[in-house]
Parts: sequence; structure tokens; C-alpha cells
Amino acid sequence: MSLKEYKPGTAFPGTIGRTWEQSSPAWPRPLRARDGAPNVLFIVLDDTGFGHLGCFGSPIRTPNLDRLARGGLRYTNMHTTALCSPTRSCILTGRNHHSNGMATITEVSLGYPGYNGTIPFENGFLSEMLLEQGYNTYAVGKWHLTPAEQTSAAGPYNRWPLGRGFERFYGFLGGDTHQYYPDLVHDNHPVLPPQTPEEGYHLTEDLVERAVDFIADSKQVAPDKPFFLYFCTGAMHAPHHVRKEWSDRYEGQFDEGWDVYRRKVFRRQLELGVIPPDTTLSAHDPDVAQWDSLSPDEKRLYARMMEVFAGFLEHTDHHIGRLIQFLEETGELDNTLVMVISDNGASPEGGPHGSVNELKFFNNTPESLEQNLAALEELGGPKYFNHYSWGWAWAGDTPFRRWKREVYRGGTADPFIVHWPKGIRARGEVRTQYCHAIDMVPTVLDCLGLEPPTALRGVTQSPIEGVSFKHSFNNTRAESRHHTQYFEMFGSRALYHDGWRAVCPFPGPSFAEAGVEFGEAKLDEERLRQLDAQGWELYHVAEDCSETRDVASRERGKLLEMIALWYVEAGRFKVLPLASPDRAVFAVERPQISPDRTRYVYRPHTSPAPENVAVHVLNRPHSITARVDVEDDTEGVLLSHGGLTGGYTFFIQDRRLHYVYNFVGEQEFHIESGMEIPEGSTELRFEFEPTGQPDLPAGKGAPGIGRLFIDGDLVAQSDITATMPLVISLGEGLTCGRDENSSVSKRYHPPFEFRGGRLREVVVDVSGEHLHDEDAERKTMMARQ
Repeated sequence: MSLKEYKPGTAFPGTIGRTWEQSSPAWPRPLRARDGAPNVLFIVLDDTGFGHLGCFGSPIRTPNLDRLARGGLRYTNMHTTALCSPTRSCILTGRNHHSNGMATITEVSLGYPGYNGTIPFENGFLSEMLLEQGYNTYAVGKWHLTPAEQTSAAGPYNRWPLGRGFERFYGFLGGDTHQYYPDLVHDNHPVLPPQTPEEGYHLTEDLVERAVDFIADSKQVAPDKPFFLYFCTGAMHAPHHVRKEWSDRYEGQFDEGWDVYRRKVFRRQLELGVIPPDTTLSAHDPDVAQWDSLSPDEKRLYARMMEVFAGFLEHTDHHIGRLIQFLEETGELDNTLVMVISDNGASPEGGPHGSVNELKFFNNTPESLEQNLAALEELGGPKYFNHYSWGWAWAGDTPFRRWKREVYRGGTADPFIVHWPKGIRARGEVRTQYCHAIDMVPTVLDCLGLEPPTALRGVTQSPIEGVSFKHSFNNTRAESRHHTQYFEMFGSRALYHDGWRAVCPFPGPSFAEAGVEFGEAKLDEERLRQLDAQGWELYHVAEDCSETRDVASRERGKLLEMIALWYVEAGRFKVLPLASPDRAVFAVERPQISPDRTRYVYRPHTSPAPENVAVHVLNRPHSITARVDVEDDTEGVLLSHGGLTGGYTFFIQDRRLHYVYNFVGEQEFHIESGMEIPEGSTELRFEFEPTGQPDLPAGKGAPGIGRLFIDGDLVAQSDITATMPLVISLGEGLTCGRDENSSVSKRYHPPFEFRGGRLREVVVDVSGEHLHDEDAERKTMMARQ
């Protein structure tokens, strides 16, 4: 007799007698995907421009992604929002970024529906949809979709990956992380990397290993159960980390500079057919230096920065190839719907000169050409947090104008590959239909024969805002079904409609032309009226894909129609009110899990406190007090915040009390007690007294005097003449009883965990006056995307 099953929630179809012998069983039917349902794999690259992949014309070798393109399709008219978190919200929900409350990154939220940084549960994730269809669901790599103040061990966890339909997660919650010392989370708890850099560790390799493990774990038990894998590398976001053997492969290949790179890539793009044959290469950007005007040392440094980026991208492609090879070896590749996309255009966040420690950039600390040149041979290694200069970002977006954060096509047009041998007959073809990241979810549902759910986990769902492009898979002449798409990012606006594109850059087409730096201009009602009257440009992108011929004056009627339509779309998708990244916006109070306080208590063996929720000691008097039971062999870290790029650490070594302040990786200020710590119960304290005001425009926090106390007795003091004004860490948070990942100080090897005796607690008191500069803090917050 065959097993009888029934749909849960329906009547029991068996029989129930007075005894087991007189009854017949039936079982609630397990949730199973339909026979032959394809796997779904999203590969999301970070900060990768239209002109970076080999199959889109780049000289950088990406053979594995190129292979997917040869076996599938390249879409050359795919668009994103121009920024990471907003685009990722579109990729996973099929709704626009303002509809998701994700106008910008989660760290920069406002109290309006389109700007609150909190994706509503009525905007279901694809993971939630497919989980209800019998899929395994995995997220691996970068997340950056949880409100920043909710990423600590205090939660809440309902907007972490496992709260949004993913069964397994391994990666990092923030916007970027060190590739050798990453801030890892496994499911709902932080973990350390399985190896050290000295043992060969690199994050991309680890992410691939974990993705393979997740799939293999399930397939060995349920080989026919499909999976959805959301695989997001930390690459190509800064830090550009890769070992020398990869970057050295490109030695000398970028010595001619970014203008030559653009011309070579442009010619190759024409040959490959990824841009129309009548495309014009956009003009030299006013914010980018002419290569020939640079000194020999600058050329050498900038060329090496690009060699490291190229090696990083080839290394990333290599390990993506390992994931693809695993799927092929297990017979899964042919029936896996693969979509490869970047979240925005190439990144200008290295500034005009590049950086070897992005913490300097976020603290407004000047870069030194001499110091950067001294780092030349170690760029890409664990010692530096490097990023190339924005000339290479402009080049990486060839043939378009501008870059990430901006709504010209350099910021919003991205490489896109679709590969699904079982579902797509075409091989190696180019598709030019207009698409946006919101179209990925409806396309997947279309491929799976599913309707968008009306409810998920009891929550009524909002309409999907994207449209499927499945109809174009096997028909190169298929009409585009995505007719209209708005764009808005930091006050810059654009609208696509049936082959036309209107753009209103803010504060101007470039910083040089606007006469202000990013974030310095205020978008008030008067300025908005001026922009609507005179600031819009118009491009017939069906004939001018690189936006080189502004026809606004000739096509005034069309322009007015486009501006009006932008406001219609803005009303539909919660785009208003517009906000520019000025001081008023960044001074807005935001809800916190816990209200501000002046006393923070930390205990050993607890999870790291992320930068966003850790105690803020910069530019203010403060004390750090540890209550310890000391024995003869007691040593280790009491409290540590940051890593090798900057931070502070309070520790016991050789029975003496130590404090080290690491100023942006340049200098360690070390204070050591002149006496040994006595055995028994003792109180160890560090105090910082500011002796001057911070100079934030110069990248200097408040100088001061650091003092060490043992049981109330002063045992050492020293000047700390340079402190960080704005940010302590680029991801490595605050830990009690150890220094995880990279070491704040060269005086010990991490984790230098407290041992011998007992560390009871560490109390940080910040009740003194906080000296700060809102204008400089605003710029720093905007830099980290």
C-alpha cells in the first residue's frame, strides 16, 4: 500500500478507528519543489563598472565570467540605482529602492517612508518566496540590508538574512570588510575566519568554500531539492586585497594611464557588440587629472593601484569559477539559472589621489604621496586598506560618464550576464532590451512558472514593480517591456522612458563644474526650482547610449514631458522629499536600540560590538576601567577597538599595564606603567583628558594626555598628540578580553586573549563634553558606501 499524503490544512483523508489495527494513516505532505525546478544563483559583484569584465571589453582577464557569457547572454542595457544597499534591495525584492525605504545606504536614513533604511515585510524577498516553494535558500557574502543600529548581538534579528527567508548565511553584515581579517557572521552569530593571512586566508576563497558546503550538505540528502544562492563577494569594493602573484600579472599594463585604457576598452566594446556601432566615447571628465600632467611618482603609484585592482578582479573570477565548476561536476549547472550583476558603477571613493588606508579618507586625514609610495610593494596585502584613484573609476565605466553615487549611466549601467543552458537556447548573444535590477525577481518567478505571492508569512504583499525579461531569452528582437524607470541618488535625478533619458545632476555635472565638493551643496526649495528650470539634460539614448549629445534645448517639449513624468514616478515610489547630503540631513536623530548613555559595561567572551553601536570615545574625555583578579601569569587584552588601520587597545603584558593608541596606522602612542600590577583583586584604569580642540578639516581629533592608574594610583602618563576625529574602525568592532582579527598594536599577536586570573568587566565612561564637528562628520558618513 502506497504512502498517503494530504495537503496541510485540509481534512485528514485516512481512517481513525478505536485501535491502530482498525485505522489507516495519512501524512501531511512535505513541502517539495516541483519536479525539474531550476536552481537559482545570483552573483553580485561590488563596484564593478561596465568596462571592467573581459566579456564587456576590459583587458582584465575574467575567463570564468566570460565563459558564462559565451554559454548564455550579455544584457548591455541593465541598470541599477548607483549605490550598493539600494540596488541589493531591488535585486532581492523586485521593488524600487525608495519603495524599500532604501533611498541610500542603511547608515544614512531619514524619517520618511522612502528613506528610513528599513525594508518593509510587505516587500517580500525572493528568498522568502522560494522558501515557500520548497527551495533551500542561502546567502553568502555581503549583506548591507539591515539597519546599521540593528547589526549587534542585541538584534533584533528579523532583518538579518535568516529573518528574511534565508536558511543559512555566511558573510558580513556591513558595507565593506577587510579581505584578510573580515568581520564574519555565520547564520546569526559572529565567527572568526578559519585561517589567518599567514596561513593563506582570503575572504573570497572562504565564501566560495562555504557556498559549496551549503549546497553539498543539502544535495547529499535531497539531491533533487533546488536551491537559491545569493552569492555576493566583497570584491571589487575596497579594500582591494589580493596577493602579489595576482597583481604582478598586470605589471606595466596600466602605465599609459586611464585615458589610454578607455580608448582601448572602447574599441574592444565596439568589436564585441556590447555598445552600438555609432557610440561616441564620452569626454574627459573635468574632475580627473590628465595622465600626462602627473609626476612620474604619481603615475607609478596610480598604475600599481590599478594593477592590484585588476589582480583582485581576476582572483575573484577564478574563485567564482570554482563555484561554477562545482555545479558542473555535480550535474547542477545546466539547470541553474545564473544571473551575474554589479551593484553600481565603479567607485570613486578613493578620491582623486587614491588611498592606502581608507580610514584616512573617512577621517579626513591627508594622504601623503611619500607614505603611499612607501607602501607600493605591499599594496593588496593585509597591511593596507587600499583603493585606487577616481581616474580609474571613470575609466572602469567606459564608455559612460561619471561613476558610483551618480545617475549618469556610469553610475547606473552595469554588466549583466544570464546563463541557463536548460532554459535558454541562445548562446553567446547580446541583448539590448532595457532592464533594471527590479526585473530580476519577476524574471525568476516567470522562469519558475510562479505568480508573485499575495502573502508571505501572514503579511499581505505589495505589487512587484519590475517586469520579466524572460521573453527576450530566445528572441533578440523582442520588445522591451520596461518602458519607464526613475532614478534618484543624493538629490541627483534621472528618468528613462522609451529610449529617452533626462538627467538632472546635483550639484552639477562634475564637482569642478559645480564648484563644490560632494555633500557641500544644499538642495532647498529655491535650488530645486532652479534645477527644474535649467538643470535638466536630455539624451536620446536609443541613438546616443553614452550621453554625449544633450538635446534639451532642441527638444524642449520632450524634456518637459520627461520632467513631469519623473515627478509622477516620484509620487508613486516614495521618492519625495528630496534630500541632499548636507549638514541638516546628517544631524537628524535616528531611532536606536538603546538610548545614548555615558556608561558602557563590557564583559569577556561576548560578541564584538560593531562600530555603529560601540562606545564613541573620540574627541571627548573618557575613562576605561577594568576590574581584574590578577595572578602571576595574567596577561592579555582588557579592551580593544579597531585593528591595524587604527584604533586603541588596553592590555596587560609582562605584568605591566599598557595602553596603545594607533593613529590611522601611521603611529602608535604607547603608555606603559612603571610598576608591575600586584596580584589579587585590582582596578586598572586609563583616562584621556583632551588638551585642545579637534581640527577636523586637517584630519586631527582632539589631542590629549593619556594616564594609567592601578588601584587609583597614577603609574604612567604621556601625550597623545594625534587622534582620529571621526571613525575608529572600518569594520573591526570593540571586543572585551581579546583583540580579534588584525591587531591594533604591533606589541602583541592577536587575539592576545586575556588569561590567568579573571577579567570581571570593563567600564567605559564618556560623561565628559563631546567635542565634534557635524560638517566633517557628514562628509565621513557619506564616504562609506
